[in-house]
Amino acid sequence: MADWYQWQGPDLILSCRLQPKASADELVGDHGGDLKIRITAPPLDGKANTHLTRFLAKSFGVSKSQVVIEKGELSRSKRIRIHSPVKIPAKLNISKP
Repeated sequence: MADWYQWQGPDLILSCRLQPKASADELVGDHGGDLKIRITAPPLDGKANTHLTRFLAKSFGVSKSQVVIEKGELSRSKRIRIHSPVKIPAKLNISKP
């Protein structure tokens, strides 16, 4: 198991490092104990957080309301809870409990 994710019951907790203003939205992989995520949105007025929530919801097959930023609203380092993910992106190699 990688250091950047853990399961709490049916919920997936991710420790992320965000790179805003990237050329494409992408789940990169392990980056010093965090999951590196690139998104195209700029880090202004909450746009990056909104975009990140939408991107993760689509990636994990859940609604936007099931993706919660628990820690790091104003930081590039974030702790994110995904309630009962329906699918796991193959690139991440995470097994369901």
